Amino acid sequence: MTESMTGAGDYAGDEQEFTQRLMAFTELAQLGDFARGCQRCGLRAGCRGVVFGEGEPHARLCLIGEGPGATEDELGRPFVGKAGELLDRILEAVGFTRQMVYISNVVLCRPPGNRTPEESEIAACRPYLCRRLALIDPSIVVLLGATPLRALIDRRAKITAERGRWHRLDGRWILPTYHPAYLLRSPSAKKDAWEDFRMVRELYHRLHGTGAAV
Repeated sequence: MTESMTGAGDYAGDEQEFTQRLMAFTELAQLGDFARGCQRCGLRAGCRGVVFGEGEPHARLCLIGEGPGATEDELGRPFVGKAGELLDRILEAVGFTRQMVYISNVVLCRPPGNRTPEESEIAACRPYLCRRLALIDPSIVVLLGATPLRALIDRRAKITAERGRWHRLDGRWILPTYHPAYLLRSPSAKKDAWEDFRMVRELYHRLHGTGAAV
């Protein structure tokens, strides 16, 4: 077994060593290989595999959701079910494609029954999220729903209060908005989400011009 493929379960009992190990990775592929052996919480035992993320590894725009659903767990890719199809349409409407951005989730394994991840599960996966963002180094991060908002900004925050409000974190612009799955259940909220993504487009163009996001 190569060093980059050593499973994260080997570090489950030592947080300092685990954090140091993550910091040693300089490429997303290395981090992804490591994460696929993770046993830091019970989610891995109940899913098909780790859904690490996909897209441009140095994208200027990154989108973070809650966790894989059934289709994502089956295919090993994030946002490929009905919510993913809606997200693709939203991105295209504001001038982006999946190839231009990086898409992932707070937790990398599917919670049973697609339930909301527990706080301990979010905490176990948060170091992966922070390291992914450090390696990708996007200028803009869109948080899709309450779980990434609470994982990165404030564990007590409510998405209804924070959506559409810019935050700054580690030099990045962070915008919470509704998860596409919520928009499927509540079509009236699509107008708010559209306004949020228009804000993303406007800031992106101010920061990087109108060219590709890579």
